Amino acid sequence: MQLPRLTRYLPILDWARRYDRDTATSDLVAAVIVTIMLIPQSLAYALLAGLPAEMGLYASILPLVAYAIFGTSRALAVGPVAVVSLMTAAAIGQLGLSDPAQIALAAVTLAFISGVFLVAIGVLRLGFLANFLSHPVISGFITASGVLIAASQLKHIFGISAEGHTLVDLVASLIAHLPETNVITLAIGVAATAFLFWVRKGLKPLLRNMGLGPRMADILAKAGPVAAVAVTTLLTWGLGLNDMGVKVVGEVPMGLPPFSAPSFDLSMWKTLLMPAILISIIGFVESVSVAQTLAAKRRQRIDPDQELIGLGASNIGSALSGGFPVTGGFSRSVVNFDAGAETPAAGAYTAVGIGLATLVLTPLLFFLPKATLAATIIVAVLSLVDFSILKKTWTYSKVDFTAVSATIVLTLLVGVEVGVSAGVLLSILLHLYKTSKPHVAEVGLVPGTHHFRNVLRHDVETLPGVLTLRVDESLYFVNARFLEEYVLTRVAECQNLRHVVLMFPAVNEVDMSALETLEEINRRLEEQGITLHLTEVKGPVMDRLKRSHFLHELSGQVFLSQYEAFCALKADAPLGAEQESLAAQ
Repeated sequence: MQLPRLTRYLPILDWARRYDRDTATSDLVAAVIVTIMLIPQSLAYALLAGLPAEMGLYASILPLVAYAIFGTSRALAVGPVAVVSLMTAAAIGQLGLSDPAQIALAAVTLAFISGVFLVAIGVLRLGFLANFLSHPVISGFITASGVLIAASQLKHIFGISAEGHTLVDLVASLIAHLPETNVITLAIGVAATAFLFWVRKGLKPLLRNMGLGPRMADILAKAGPVAAVAVTTLLTWGLGLNDMGVKVVGEVPMGLPPFSAPSFDLSMWKTLLMPAILISIIGFVESVSVAQTLAAKRRQRIDPDQELIGLGASNIGSALSGGFPVTGGFSRSVVNFDAGAETPAAGAYTAVGIGLATLVLTPLLFFLPKATLAATIIVAVLSLVDFSILKKTWTYSKVDFTAVSATIVLTLLVGVEVGVSAGVLLSILLHLYKTSKPHVAEVGLVPGTHHFRNVLRHDVETLPGVLTLRVDESLYFVNARFLEEYVLTRVAECQNLRHVVLMFPAVNEVDMSALETLEEINRRLEEQGITLHLTEVKGPVMDRLKRSHFLHELSGQVFLSQYEAFCALKADAPLGAEQESLAAQ
């Protein structure tokens, strides 16, 4: 395999050739900051997924190494994220398992299926499929998921039991168990949440006012969650709060993650296949959005299809090391970028840091209160909640508003999988709906120019007996019949019509159904003594039309430009009353 082709599948071969000491220093600094941030997040997201805390650490080691080899983003930080963790919990919940070992095996299998799916569509270069998910629908789903995640963590803040996969069930369960609130747990949870909210906004300015440099102030501000973990863990250990009902993480196995293998039980695969696909799609959309945003800031580029392979390899790596599904996280990627990460090697260094933590720090996590981890999750996910999308879509597009509203409501009231499935379906239906009725405008010549504009919007010149219609959408089976009905209706409304011109500047595709429609329009017009012409047909479309009989049967001509057609048809246009009088004289 030639080096350029090999580099396409192994981007590490590209950036590693230019790797130097300065780049390594930048990557190491970024890795230290991200490692500090990732340790409490990994533990918290594992608990959110209903899994042992150590699986969060396991999912933050090998996936980072795999992405460093196969990924194209220089700043994306891969690992457990809130929305994917919630979807993982929902997917495993469908299996009805109670044995912790079987639950962990299901999570590993889910990551493996997701990884294989991502790699497959990456190799087949099908990354464009993610474009069928509209941004407003994704925003609505993430907003609803953020609310669900925050609500699901309140039980740890109050120190009570509460179950449910919908907002209604969670709230009802929380209210029912509210009398069981552990006051000490509540105090820890509220204090940790308040502290973390303050750290996000207030700690860095305070440190800058105290004279610290911007880099050090930023590092210390990012270490806020670690400070919350350390203080609450020490308090719980020193005061014996676990004996007073404060729930703690408990024993976390020490050592690097063991080699794991997914289950190949067909019934488990059948249940997990669709959730794995949905997790893959949502994870890819979130990840590639972050990667493209960060790449644009440095005038770099990413390859979406290779990103699929990178994320797929990361999930397979997570499965083989006892983790659960992962993707590129927004907050840690931004931190990685701001901290100066130059290459994906920063992720590999972060993996080393997490690996050292599993070797050394895990015994210290025994007394870590679950309320602190819940506070970490709540503060992280509330930044994802953005109900302003409802106002924006209501103002701009009622169709998008309907889709966003439906996604939010279904996610909150029915569940995550129904919500995301509805989001995917609505995105596709929105696309089909919008393209099923393409905008078609009657146009005329703007005086003194060669430009043609909508007769309803501009003062333009038209020709008697000539109807010019500009089609502003590609033509395919969904909208072909609409075009036929529109053209024939407009023809029926016109008197003394001799020519119909279809202007195709925005038509990038004419499929077989649309070709048959054009043939039918041509036939129907010819029966009425009306000539059909085409103008401004794009090269690829023209190439395909030439392979059919349509151009041979076309009653009129294909003009290079609309102005050329206007000039040619003007000579053939019937004279107006005033012109006929002048001609008679």
